[in-house]
Amino acid sequence: MKKFRKAGFFLILICIIAVVGIFLMRGKEEKKTDDTAKITVTEKKSTDEKKKTEEEKKPSLIDADGETLQIRIKVPEGYERTKEKDGSLGDFLRNYKLMPDGSPVLLYNGQKKGHDSAVCVFAMHLGDKDLQQCADSVIRVYAEYLRASGKEDKIAFHFVNGFLCDWPDYKSGKRISVNGNQVAWANSGKASDSDETFEGYLDTVFTFASTLSLEKESSPIDISDIRIGDIFIRGGSPGHVVMVVDTCERDGKKAFLLAQGYMPAQQFHVLKNDLHEDDPWYYQDEVTYPFHTPEYTFDEGSLMRPDYLK
Repeated sequence: MKKFRKAGFFLILICIIAVVGIFLMRGKEEKKTDDTAKITVTEKKSTDEKKKTEEEKKPSLIDADGETLQIRIKVPEGYERTKEKDGSLGDFLRNYKLMPDGSPVLLYNGQKKGHDSAVCVFAMHLGDKDLQQCADSVIRVYAEYLRASGKEDKIAFHFVNGFLCDWPDYKSGKRISVNGNQVAWANSGKASDSDETFEGYLDTVFTFASTLSLEKESSPIDISDIRIGDIFIRGGSPGHVVMVVDTCERDGKKAFLLAQGYMPAQQFHVLKNDLHEDDPWYYQDEVTYPFHTPEYTFDEGSLMRPDYLK
């Protein structure tokens, strides 16, 4: 009987030791798991802080106080803006006044544009009609430039049907007469070269011109030859066009900024580059076809130079 009691005592003792051992093992494993979790959290925190520090060190390409394109948007590290002659289209666009930083793109009716694709907005006349869309915004740039640079006699744009509507005839008092698809000049206006008359001329062009006519007035170029004023265009109903409004260069390779108007009529604005959130420049080596912009995709052969620039 004593032997059984003694054996039972040792059995109970062994069970107690085993249970204590299990708890001790679990405690070590839990502590190890906690330590591993702490190390993982610490490493993640360290990585996040390092990334944040790197981002803080990276200089912003946007100068919020800049009132013109060449001041508002800086060139990437190692790049320099291409040299543009005084009085050139490049000089004109680089010094075009911009809306304050953060301004939304507005539609012709004063409403905000729904799709946020703008880096900055040109302080360009829009009007209260749904006329100045994509091709029209580009046409306005060319027309404003030629008028501002003393070359207003060269302002002339084709309608989709081929009729050439020129500013010299319009300001002399001529107005268009439309009969079906036939368009002709009629002496039905008053001679004037006022800003109001100029806006009337542009509204007329906007009504009858489009990407179809603008594409016909342009010729394909190679990406290596890209310069301010060139366009990516697809003629159609609807088609679309975006304009190169600035260029910079490093080691013979170019980068460029793109701007657009769109449907419905809206303010002309510089586009983001979806490939890099904090950098709006498009790089020559990145251009492949189909070529994607925030709101449109262009096929090969779409990079063109309007005849007005030749």
